[in-house]
Amino acid sequence: MPGPSPTPPQSFLQIVSACDNYRIASPGDEKVVPWLLFPTQSSPAVGLLRPEIVAQLQKESQSSTTPSWEFGVDASGQCQWVSFAFGIKTPAARSRIMKELCERWRDTGLWPDEVGPRKWRAELYPVYRNPFCQRDYPKDDGGAEDDTLNYAFEMERSASGLFGIVTFGIHMSVYEEVPGEDEPKMWVAQRALTKQTWPGYLDNSVAGGIPAGLSVFECVVKEAMEEASIPEDVVRRYARSTGSVSYFFRTPKGWLQPEIEYTYDICLPPGSGVDPRPLDGEVASFRLEPLLTVVGLVRTGLFKYNCSTVIIDFMIRKGFITPDNEPDYQEIVTRLHGRFDYDKWISP
Repeated sequence: MPGPSPTPPQSFLQIVSACDNYRIASPGDEKVVPWLLFPTQSSPAVGLLRPEIVAQLQKESQSSTTPSWEFGVDASGQCQWVSFAFGIKTPAARSRIMKELCERWRDTGLWPDEVGPRKWRAELYPVYRNPFCQRDYPKDDGGAEDDTLNYAFEMERSASGLFGIVTFGIHMSVYEEVPGEDEPKMWVAQRALTKQTWPGYLDNSVAGGIPAGLSVFECVVKEAMEEASIPEDVVRRYARSTGSVSYFFRTPKGWLQPEIEYTYDICLPPGSGVDPRPLDGEVASFRLEPLLTVVGLVRTGLFKYNCSTVIIDFMIRKGFITPDNEPDYQEIVTRLHGRFDYDKWISP
């Protein structure tokens, strides 16, 4: 599969807007309904469902003697919300339902571009009651029966867009400061052409989704070695947490992906001897580029959509994008830290 072709140069705001491209109840959009933990409107909402997903869940419930789903239907017969059924009230029970459902959809050919065998990740993502609260996790198997945590359940990564759950990842910028120069150089990764998503696009130095049960920083350590061959001791010594970016992305096929990416920097000291190198096959190559060269690649659409936002955030933090040189500065900063219209999820 070929990689991306350059686009005409875009502004920073255009780039951010292409990533943060969805708002609930926009004029002309299809109606989405909240996915609730419990069959009451006071329940936390953990995702957003498109009509075709609601229709499939209704179809499966009608043919089951023990349905896994409840539907809130108004007087006109329109579904207003979907939840797990009564009795499915622990993380273990919800995770089991989602495992069976996602595997069934994979094996029967439903939405093959999302959960088909070629797209299947065999990696579990956590789902939280509140995506802006604690990232906790059961300490043992027995804890999966305890429903007092913010952690609510886990599910197959590739199905996250079908259910509109908030997903989490890490993105780390590895860069070097050049003595006597104001402009740093940044290590840029090129995604392998065999990647399931965005093959051939440019990527941040290190990036990856955070699987269930792994802390944010341990994910940084893991991905740095697996993707870029950066030793653990280097990451633990030099990596610095720098915040997060968050955006509401709708894929070209209409699936909803609200995402939070925790950002990290590593400034490699002179003579460190550390050069990122591919290891696990997800990255085809790395190259060290001046920041202005990286900006040109960002502006012409050669980076994966969310990686561009991380680089823009890096440039803001380092003072390369300022209120004086960027007319859309405040709009950009605000859009880089969105809340996915979360307050509307219960009654979108």
